[in-house]
Amino acid sequence: MKIAVTGASGLIGTALVPALRRDGHQVLRLVRTPAHAPDEVTWNPSDNSLDHTRLAGTDAVIHLAGAGVGDKRWTHAYKAQILDSRVQGTRTIARAVATLEPRPSVLVCASAIGFYGDTGDRPVDESAPAGTGFLSDVVQQWEAAADQARAAGVRVVHPRSGLVMSRTGGAWARMLPLFRLGLGGRLGSGRQYWSYITLADEIRALTHLLGSQLTGPVNLTAPHPVTNSELTHAMGQALHRPTILTVPAFALKTVLGEFSTEVLGSARVLPTALQHDGFTFDHPDITSAVATLA
Repeated sequence: MKIAVTGASGLIGTALVPALRRDGHQVLRLVRTPAHAPDEVTWNPSDNSLDHTRLAGTDAVIHLAGAGVGDKRWTHAYKAQILDSRVQGTRTIARAVATLEPRPSVLVCASAIGFYGDTGDRPVDESAPAGTGFLSDVVQQWEAAADQARAAGVRVVHPRSGLVMSRTGGAWARMLPLFRLGLGGRLGSGRQYWSYITLADEIRALTHLLGSQLTGPVNLTAPHPVTNSELTHAMGQALHRPTILTVPAFALKTVLGEFSTEVLGSARVLPTALQHDGFTFDHPDITSAVATLA
């Protein structure tokens, strides 16, 4: 297949592109800088610019680009950047996909479990309604921005990813040094559920979606979400370090501001659609998942 990928330089993209190539696919990387390599295509989601002719003959598009949710403090300006980078980028990609002839067979358009908001102890899957809060609002607009591709008859699937576990980037790359020093501990009460997925399973799941017939939202989370306390204990066990420290909720709110609501919030999300489609996880439980970080 000929596959176009946005966000190829991010945590997931840098693992996905070589995996696709190992499987024999031809990959085009959409970049925001002037294209220098034969596999690069320049685009600018801020002004909806993309040379559609460079995507001719594309069989699939995987759209991963977007400003990092936890990269900066949530000021009004950065919240606007989080939203705009997703909505404008998705509209640009959806418009390109809809105008190509022949059209790609599928648009895999990244999303997030933030859609469900704080679910407490209640498990939720793709049948659950939207929650409340900033990220839930963002995800709803993000997914709706792909409507032009849907209207053109393209299969659109939204992988709602959980917390991606990796040693090389994301939240876990920032937490690992603390745990290795014996400074890791639960956050707040520790009773909040964290729905995670290893980077390896994330890549396998995205590849699976290319060849499936799934449409709409698909949760990319391991089938056994755990509380923050359970995750903290598993990290300590895997790294052979104590995890007796606790970061109180008020300290997180002081340091992280509004983003602390996501750290302290609970998301018990299940991958029902993915499992019903025959996907099996290499790391289905927290013990096997944290082993990939040790």
